[in-house]
Amino acid sequence: MASSQPFGGGQVPVNCKLCKTDRPIQWKCMDCSIMMCAHCKENVHSQFKNALDHKIIKREEIGLHKEELDFTNIKCNEHTGQSSCLYCNTCEILVCPTCVAKIHKKHDLIEISDAYNIKVEILKKGQSKMQKSNYTTNAKKDQLNKLVSAENIKYNKEKRNIQSHEETVKEQVEQYFKELKIKLEHNHETVLSTVKSDLNAISLFTKQKVGKINEFQDCIDLSNASDFFKEVKKMEKFTETQEPRTRPSYTSSPTFVPGNLNQSHIGSLQDDGNLAAEINISLVINNKYQTELDAIESVSPCLDQSFWISSGIYKVLQRVKPEGTNLKVMSEFNIDVCGMAVTPSNQLLLCVYGKTSLKQISSSGELTDSVYDVSPLLPIAIHVVSDNKLIVGAGNGKLKRSAVIIMNKKGDKEAVYEHDEHNQPLFNNARYITTTCNGNIHVVDRISDDWCGKVMVLGQEGHIINQYTGHPTINKSEPFKPVHIVTTPSDNVVVTGLNIPILHILNDNGHLVSYFNTVDIGIKRPYALAFNTTGQLYIGCNKAAGSQTKDAKLYVINIEGF
Repeated sequence: MASSQPFGGGQVPVNCKLCKTDRPIQWKCMDCSIMMCAHCKENVHSQFKNALDHKIIKREEIGLHKEELDFTNIKCNEHTGQSSCLYCNTCEILVCPTCVAKIHKKHDLIEISDAYNIKVEILKKGQSKMQKSNYTTNAKKDQLNKLVSAENIKYNKEKRNIQSHEETVKEQVEQYFKELKIKLEHNHETVLSTVKSDLNAISLFTKQKVGKINEFQDCIDLSNASDFFKEVKKMEKFTETQEPRTRPSYTSSPTFVPGNLNQSHIGSLQDDGNLAAEINISLVINNKYQTELDAIESVSPCLDQSFWISSGIYKVLQRVKPEGTNLKVMSEFNIDVCGMAVTPSNQLLLCVYGKTSLKQISSSGELTDSVYDVSPLLPIAIHVVSDNKLIVGAGNGKLKRSAVIIMNKKGDKEAVYEHDEHNQPLFNNARYITTTCNGNIHVVDRISDDWCGKVMVLGQEGHIINQYTGHPTINKSEPFKPVHIVTTPSDNVVVTGLNIPILHILNDNGHLVSYFNTVDIGIKRPYALAFNTTGQLYIGCNKAAGSQTKDAKLYVINIEGF
């Protein structure tokens, strides 16, 4: 090397390698790796063997050129004494003339230098790809570190808010108890004052009566008749004295009735409206089918590629099979269905309005009663967990009850989730149900007549894990009105909302991880959801409010990322 640093500044000067003088170095032979002055280049190096074939560059170009590889003396690994002459692109190895003659004659053979350049280009592309990936990874790392920092700041802030509110609530509770005690004491004093007033009047009257009784006795005991008649005239006036009048009843001190503190008094934890991370999701329409229904409110795929569709309140239930872009109707029933599901044995179970037991349609098309009865409630939703277990959402408006019931294949109720640990109702109107692999039960609960609702997530023994009430980013102008729910093959949960073309994508604990606007793929009013056995998503559509058309569409969607 000519110096400890490249030419251009701060280098340690060295002498010409040929003459060892202090002549300035102006040239470098790339083949000999010699730095030399102009004199030695012309008079000394030119005398070297094959000097005319050497590559000599100016000092200023050092660093811009790299030494060229020698491809003429690469020993063959297979044949001693032979040098590799070509590169076999077919076998991706260097070959000598003997290799070519024996094995590689008909293979794709190229010059070694060309192979080198091709491989260098591949490495450069790979290097560039890795650098880009490394850049992206570092960017994600920085983003995640920022999220961690922001989350820690947010956590500490919310912790302080909770502590501050805790102190405020404690003060308010202490103040309220203080006011209760003062009020109780005031009422107590008022009651005692009233009773004591009458008691004092009676005591005074009694004392006066005792004195008069003694005076009467003294009069009776007089031995002088003249004195007796004088006194008895006075005494007779007091025999008609009326007793003091007391109140017929007295107001008692109030009784203390303990109350319950609930979430509305304390507060709750809710999503803050910021998506913590992005996931890459994709929905691509594979098929679109036209129907003659007002709406598709439920879809249940069968094992033979057919599926059941229901229009709900429009009282149409059909078993259909795809034929081109249309659906061939295999069977049809005039029945008001509010929920349905196909069992692993290919049997359709139905929630029929007004019936306390589930109906069933066998593979032969016969409609009968099933063993599943939820009296006195009415079944509204069905989710089949396995051939041995299903979950029924049921309710009774007159009784103001709603419950989620786990039943076995005999129709026995294994668990009923209706009240929380404080004996408060869990649900207002359990409409749709799905489950995830961790055993959590996700329930669409309609809480008002205008379809506003939430997704309740229940864990073991029916305790509440989470309540998803929509997201500020999605529900800016329209409140969350969940209408259908389904679990994806990757164990996320998808929820549709009434009149909003958004799929809410939740994780298995009911937290929003992403969302998708179905208008982006041409679906305006998604409603019913279901997955078939191959992992494709069915989306049945509703019609616009006030529309009189009967052209509800069913889409078959290929999904990725969730």
